[in-house]
Amino acid sequence: MAIPPIVIATWPFGKEAVEQALPLLAKGKPALDAAIVGAQAVEDNPKVMSVGFGGIPNRIGTVSLDACVMDGKTMNCGAVAGVENIKHVASLARLVMEKTPHVLLVGEGAKWFALQNGFVLETLLTPESVAEWYKKRPKDLKMDGHDTVTVLALDQTGHLGGVCTTSGLSYKLPGRVGDSPIIGAGLYVDDEAGAAGATGTGEEIIRISGSHLIVELMRNGKSPQEACELAVKRVNQLAVRRGVHAAEVAFLALDRKGNYGAACSESSQFSFAVGQSGKIEMITAKKVSGGVG
Repeated sequence: MAIPPIVIATWPFGKEAVEQALPLLAKGKPALDAAIVGAQAVEDNPKVMSVGFGGIPNRIGTVSLDACVMDGKTMNCGAVAGVENIKHVASLARLVMEKTPHVLLVGEGAKWFALQNGFVLETLLTPESVAEWYKKRPKDLKMDGHDTVTVLALDQTGHLGGVCTTSGLSYKLPGRVGDSPIIGAGLYVDDEAGAAGATGTGEEIIRISGSHLIVELMRNGKSPQEACELAVKRVNQLAVRRGVHAAEVAFLALDRKGNYGAACSESSQFSFAVGQSGKIEMITAKKVSGGVG
């Protein structure tokens, strides 16, 4: 029996991504194509101040974007980081995958590559994002806001694809790169095991190679839900070892049979969108405390 296509995406604004991606999957489009279209809808939305156009600037007032994509069938992947004045960085990451022998391009090099491939320079600032930046500026520009959009999709042929795109932590230091453009941290997709994505404090997700960990747990028999919960516990355990408070993180996962799962740290409020068989719903992820073992 064929598995109905399914797409899942992080946060309430992930519903917009699912609304764009699900009809494409229903028409037989590949998982990665649909996931990128969904992610781009969020990149274009100036009301989402942690992704794409309208993202809150870094400490010196500029917006830099990060993104990656991965095809579960071929294991091909591409990523960009620290890109300024280019809006659709998920699509740019795909071009890195398709047109270069590399996986990751950064900064001015990524911008040059974008211009060589027909992208145009655009301001990523909006009056609202600038106002928000100035409002918090007197408060020592404390870094906050890390609501990445990750989109995972399973298409009619049973192949998986995934996208992760973000403007990163608000008020971050110039040059800071989180988990979102790092294959294995913010995103990992393998048809033989499953797909996983992350959102939250990128530094902590990088430390455990969060998405890769989840996919490997699924490869070894864990369900998507079990794997996501174990990843959160690993973050919690590492925080204890380091003598720091557990960071806010969340993970979601999708296996090749269309099963999905999600989990977040105890201090988080994480919801995600699920689209399947023409129906889209928002689900609140399970909060997880404690460590592994």
